[in-house]
Amino acid sequence: MQALALAAIFMLCPVTALWEYAAPEADTREAGYTAGSDSRGQQEDEAGSDSRSQAEDGIKKRVALTFDDGPDAQYTPVLLDGLKERGVKASFFVIGANIEKDGNRGLIKRMHEEGHLIGNHTYRHVDLSNLSMEDAHRELQMTDLLITEITGEEPMLVRPPFGKFPQGLEEPDKLYVKWTVDSRDWVMKNTEEIVRKVVTDTEENDIILMHDCYDTSVEAALQIIDVLQEKGYEFVTADQLLME
Repeated sequence: MQALALAAIFMLCPVTALWEYAAPEADTREAGYTAGSDSRGQQEDEAGSDSRSQAEDGIKKRVALTFDDGPDAQYTPVLLDGLKERGVKASFFVIGANIEKDGNRGLIKRMHEEGHLIGNHTYRHVDLSNLSMEDAHRELQMTDLLITEITGEEPMLVRPPFGKFPQGLEEPDKLYVKWTVDSRDWVMKNTEEIVRKVVTDTEENDIILMHDCYDTSVEAALQIIDVLQEKGYEFVTADQLLME
């Protein structure tokens, strides 16, 4: 299901119904791509030809690159450097407890100043469906307060850990965001495999799930950007993809 379909769900369904939606299983089709290789197969060549035609027509296919579980003092700065070099804006769903350690407040400030979207991923990365309404609300509120204190803006988007949310908890000023492409980077921890999976699975209007707390994920993310940009994709923040 494409991310624009998610936008329709957000507009038409109450928050309590959103979590009946589940991200689809990864598509198993092969794109003939090998990270770091100049030979990407006939199908990849055809896709590149299509993207060049789109680029000539001024048409860009939009996708959103999102990162969970940060900020990370070691790897998030490397990712931010790479995004800045490429002129790409991403979406970061951050954990409150991680903001408060390792001097990571400065990373949140940098994300904001460089135009990235900052979303709420709870304070302790807990399964909200196992909490009371009061405790679940507190998890979101604590992280909201930290982000607002640093950036001056309260986050509008929430990604609950594991995609689980307690029935009945409604935050009327929030959008709850899942994903349509799961990189499985936290499982594979292999740059080449992550790149191959994401490049193969991604289509227009997809929301890509990654993490900025692994070196392999950060390296893969930058390679993914390079490959998808060559194929005619434009990277936007999750709110742009869902609301425009």
